Amino acid sequence: MNRFSIIKEFWQFLRERKRWWLVPIVFFLLLLGVLLVFAKGSALAPFIYSLF
Repeated sequence: MNRFSIIKEFWQFLRERKRWWLVPIVFFLLLLGVLLVFAKGSALAPFIYSLF
């Protein structure tokens, strides 16, 4: 099974079902996850974790 098959399947779901409103939500969650991963070992960690 291909690594990116979940992305391909999700894209097909969005196209077929016309669920374009999901794109900003997924984008925001991915961006938030990347921010948390990169800030984990930095001096920004206490400030980011205090938001939650």
